[in-house]
Amino acid sequence: MSEITSMECECIRQILNGRCEEYAWFVNTYSQQVLDFTSRLMPDGEDAREVAQDAFVKAFRSLASFRFQSSFATWVCRIAYHEALNRLNRRQMHFIDIADIPQVEDEEQASGHEERILLMEEAIDTLPPEEQLLLHLYYYEDCPLREIAYIMDAEPNTLAARLHRIRKKLLQMIKQKEDEQTE
Repeated sequence: MSEITSMECECIRQILNGRCEEYAWFVNTYSQQVLDFTSRLMPDGEDAREVAQDAFVKAFRSLASFRFQSSFATWVCRIAYHEALNRLNRRQMHFIDIADIPQVEDEEQASGHEERILLMEEAIDTLPPEEQLLLHLYYYEDCPLREIAYIMDAEPNTLAARLHRIRKKLLQMIKQKEDEQTE
């Protein structure tokens, strides 16, 4: 998890002392990072922008509760994660796209892989949004478990166990679909 900088600390102190215009520094500095983060979670660009904006508004309103345990960017991404999860739960949207899955280059290996990738995509789409987000953050964003744990309000060991269970569940789902296709 990234550490808070002295610049961030000073800026937060100024904002909490009434200089609200200083918050623009956070928006200017981290808006692209938060938008990139929400764009990976939300399939629709407009939704991603709205979630990012909502996260900055919530962060501003909650700035007095900031505990200085992480960087501001990590904290606002945590807020964005919860905003995205709430929106996904309300709309039952899917955020993992088959285009995110690396393509196999070797043609011999590729035979059958495309079908398996499609089965995996279908299986991932049936997972609850929170499990989809966990997979996305860990495998596609390469976030360390410690940072994901902070964002998701969970223990790293708990998330490691959840990832293991999700992988097993996906494997079972794929094998079941493959068995159904061969019958």
